[in-house]
Amino acid sequence: MGSVEQYEVIESYPDDKYMPSYLVWSKIDDVIFHILFAADTEANNVRVVTAYRPDPEDWVSHMKIRRQT
Repeated sequence: MGSVEQYEVIESYPDDKYMPSYLVWSKIDDVIFHILFAADTEANNVRVVTAYRPDPEDWVSHMKIRRQT
């Protein structure tokens, strides 16, 4: 696996339960991933909550926008 070619914050959750979090779209070797990060501002660090390959049935526009149900 190569390095991150591109990334973009596609959703933000500033009022998430424990700390603000951000859904990031990332492309590595032509494979698209979503990574959910939580920003621990008190400890001055970032935590990876989960990472996954998005389902094309749930996303549009290069996996950056959720489909409306």
